[in-house]
Amino acid sequence: MLLLVLMRCKFNLLPLLAFFLFFTATIRAEFIWIEGEKPDVNKMNRHPWWYDQVKKDQFSGGDFISNFNKDKAGEAEYRFVAPKDGQYEFWVRANPLQTKLSYSLNGSAEAAIDLAREKRDEINVAGDGKPDIRFLAWSKVGTVSLKSGQNKILFRMASANNNHGYLDCFVFSTEPILPRGSTKPDAAGEDSKKLANDNKGWLPFDPKRDPFRSDAAMDLRFLNEKFAGEHGFIAVRNGEFIRSGDGQPLRFWAVNGPPHELKGEALRDCARMLAKHGVNMVRIHGGYFDSNGEVDTAKIQHAFEMVDAMKAEGIYTHFSTYFPLWLTPKADNAWLPGYDGKKNPFASLMFNPDFQKQYRKWWTALLTTPNPATGKPLTEEPAVASVELQNEDSFFFWTFADNNIPDAEMRILEKMYGDWLAVKYGSIEAALQKWKGQKAKRDVPQEGRVGFRPLYNMFTERSVRDQDTAQFLLEVQTKFYADTKAFLRQLGLKAPVTPSNWTTASPEYFGPLEKLSYTAGDFIDRHGYFDCNQKGPNSEWSVRDGQTWSDRSAYRFDPPAPGKSKEFFHPAMDVHYNNMPSMISEITWNRPNRFRSEAPVYLAAYGALQHSDGIMHFALDGAHWSVKPGYWMQPWTLMTPVMMGQFPAAALIFRQGLIKTGDTMAEVDLNTNDLVHLKGTPLPQGAALDELRLKDVPQGTEIKPGQHINPLLHFVGRTDVRFVSTPGTTKLKDAKPYIDTAAQTVASSTGELKLDYGKGVLTLNSPTAQGLSGLISTVGKAETRDLTIESKMELGNIIAVPLDGQPIATSSKILLQVMSEEKESNREVESVSANVNKMTALGKDPWLFKELQGTVRFKRADAARLKVIALDLNGYKKADAGTAVEIRLQPDIVYYLITQ
Repeated sequence: MLLLVLMRCKFNLLPLLAFFLFFTATIRAEFIWIEGEKPDVNKMNRHPWWYDQVKKDQFSGGDFISNFNKDKAGEAEYRFVAPKDGQYEFWVRANPLQTKLSYSLNGSAEAAIDLAREKRDEINVAGDGKPDIRFLAWSKVGTVSLKSGQNKILFRMASANNNHGYLDCFVFSTEPILPRGSTKPDAAGEDSKKLANDNKGWLPFDPKRDPFRSDAAMDLRFLNEKFAGEHGFIAVRNGEFIRSGDGQPLRFWAVNGPPHELKGEALRDCARMLAKHGVNMVRIHGGYFDSNGEVDTAKIQHAFEMVDAMKAEGIYTHFSTYFPLWLTPKADNAWLPGYDGKKNPFASLMFNPDFQKQYRKWWTALLTTPNPATGKPLTEEPAVASVELQNEDSFFFWTFADNNIPDAEMRILEKMYGDWLAVKYGSIEAALQKWKGQKAKRDVPQEGRVGFRPLYNMFTERSVRDQDTAQFLLEVQTKFYADTKAFLRQLGLKAPVTPSNWTTASPEYFGPLEKLSYTAGDFIDRHGYFDCNQKGPNSEWSVRDGQTWSDRSAYRFDPPAPGKSKEFFHPAMDVHYNNMPSMISEITWNRPNRFRSEAPVYLAAYGALQHSDGIMHFALDGAHWSVKPGYWMQPWTLMTPVMMGQFPAAALIFRQGLIKTGDTMAEVDLNTNDLVHLKGTPLPQGAALDELRLKDVPQGTEIKPGQHINPLLHFVGRTDVRFVSTPGTTKLKDAKPYIDTAAQTVASSTGELKLDYGKGVLTLNSPTAQGLSGLISTVGKAETRDLTIESKMELGNIIAVPLDGQPIATSSKILLQVMSEEKESNREVESVSANVNKMTALGKDPWLFKELQGTVRFKRADAARLKVIALDLNGYKKADAGTAVEIRLQPDIVYYLITQ
């Protein structure tokens, strides 16, 4: 019989430097840990060499059991003793990639294990490091009943790919656990202690599973409605999102998620976690079609489950259902001819009528199929806040080119263009004459088809032909959006619609045309990423060994590449068009930039200042605090100390307007006729302006044709653009009182924000939000209205916000949130050159954060009567920490509650 490991675990409070934050009370749990390589009955068929050539030191006990045989499934039976009858949480550590693993417990019917369910700690274990199918991860099986005494379990490996699989170990626990690597539950404390010793100055960030008890002092669920849609559908009024039932305006602090693999209890826990951290919207980003482009009913059923789970926690849903990269039409596709199964259908949706019919089938199925749980379709579901028509595609982006779009598709659009020109000029020949013979390589006027010049030529030369092309493309794109919105309204959709969110090949000339096409919808959306000079294979979507990057601060306006001048552009710079709500449905600071810790406070503060209506962080690709939800690292992972860990204070700042909206500093009227004649905009959203160019920007209130508006205005207040038929004008407020380029500072018109972009520090100083963010050690002692802050943290955030909506000067419930910077355990890096780093070994769980330090003093007369309570990482009381006269920040405490 297998020698099992059966232990009763007991953890006492550890000394501070040994991380008492992770074990705040004595824990008693019973678990059964069984090694996969020690079955009682072994019917596995091991591969003679390649499949078992793995890094055995990554496996529990240094070994495992495996199967790899095209003809034979593998089986292994284990017998073990349970200490008592009861329910046990069941996890397996197995190969999750292209495998099929099932089990039978005590003679029960065979049950498949969903290896994607709550998958944790996935690693590549291939001995040669190649990214093939040799991987290992923990997967939660669920909760099972064990009987006191003898039990047995049979595992079966029967995948379509050579019946392959690994089983490293598995565990049953009487309490919820979050397994990590080969560490057993009773060794987690020692493991954390070792991590601290090996990483001087850094602490593990590895909270226990949150029980979501009512005594959590840090829980923002109260910000949300009892359920999403409690006060009616979301609507648009006076440039804001409102609840139609009571007219209450609201902003969305949102995430792209939830992870699509989550179901049942795991999905509901994810929703509860998001609400606790201040989230009130998710962007469900995925198609509702299969690989052939046909409606996928299973995905639609899962959409219902996601909407319902989020709704229950007061979280609204925004649907993003189509992205060209999700579809690779095959050669025999009837509604997308010309493809070969290798290309994505860029731009085709906007002009191919057969594709549009298929696309409408997807929407019809998603929106009109009754939800089994409610009996109602999503058109009647007020928790569906909004939808977008397509993700990241445009006629005005580089993907609109002959080499991306097959001949059969281009012919459709070229014929449309020829017909359009015939109407405008009387004939194609007359158009060519007007263009003085300027040609494109795909012109075939005798067939009624006219081609398109490359976008680069269009925005650099801006000839008469280019102007006609711009007008035609704008009309086709706008018509698609208007027609699709009308179609959705016919289906019964009440939620606001946004067309798309993409950038263009030229922010100055094509950018305003793109936004003009979006006015066919109800609100304006866009995307923005603050990258970190990542270079190397697949660096546009992953972080891998051998890639390089540069650490880059947004507060300092660091350029994309080291050694260049400051660059005065950031994707959080918001603009309101036609008095419509403005949403950023994808934004983040990319990993592994150490300055990621700027992001939540930056986005919240400047989003509030500019009256952004929705900020959707990208992306919630895992529901636990996991470094690597995939076998490479995602550049955008949200479940990290500096991102989700800082959501509470940031969400309060943004959603409650703790930083007030600034004055309107720029009012720009763009004549639509000028735009199609490619005269551009003085406010090019997305155009990078470096330090040298900034010197040429007018500093007064007058803007002449061809000039740019000072981009630092975005850090002073709000900017508004209108599309008009009257002559274009630009009205600016005097920004000299707020912008000091010599001192390298810019202040908000409200006096509540001051950015020192020379030092890289943002100071928040409103009645309801105060603190420092960025390179705060450069400040020394900082004074705000109600606080004195000192810290030697090089990079950090110290933010105080009220939890009762009152000014900090009188509030009886204040959250003090502290964060430094993060990195992965066991990450290895080498320096290539000045501020160019090379990843030589990807890190793994758990996250580490740099020790917190500093002092916060409240100036209030009653500071001595204000109690300070240190909270654990899930927001529960951990220890008393004195009074608000002087709060000495503890190395491991992220959240403090200050209360009377």
